This record gives sequence, structure tokens and C-alpha cells, in this order.
Amino acid sequence: MNTKLRHVAVGSRLRITGFTESSRYCAQLQRLGLIPGTQVTITRQAPLGDPIEIKLRGYSLALRPSEADALEFEVLT
Repeated sequence: MNTKLRHVAVGSRLRITGFTESSRYCAQLQRLGLIPGTQVTITRQAPLGDPIEIKLRGYSLALRPSEADALEFEVLT
């Protein structure tokens, strides 16, 4: 899917399907729990869009939009 996380509305639920690249940063995201199949919810977005807060596995994580661009996902709601 070509949609970027920054273009998805706050409150939306997503399922991680993969990564756009294979890098050390993507490996770090996986260590943080962002693995394919994981469901996340966009909880907040800063007024200028940087950072984006997501909730997954019982904790919140803030990502810069440029970092979130490494995620491939499908929108659930």
C-alpha cells in the first residue's frame, strides 16, 4: 500500500504488513514490536504532523513521519 502513516486519520486502526526497505532502522522498529500482523492505533498527531503517536501492545510510541514511512500497513477502520 502506498499510503503514508501521516495521511491516516487519528483514531484509525492499522495492521502492519511489512516494511518498505530492509535497513538497520527497520530492524529497530521490529525490536520495538512493530512486526507484521501487529495492530496499532493512531492516538495523536502534533499540530504540524511531527511526531505521530501510535499505541500498540499496551504502550505508546512516537514516530517521526519520515521514520513511519518505512512501515507498510493496511487500514482496518
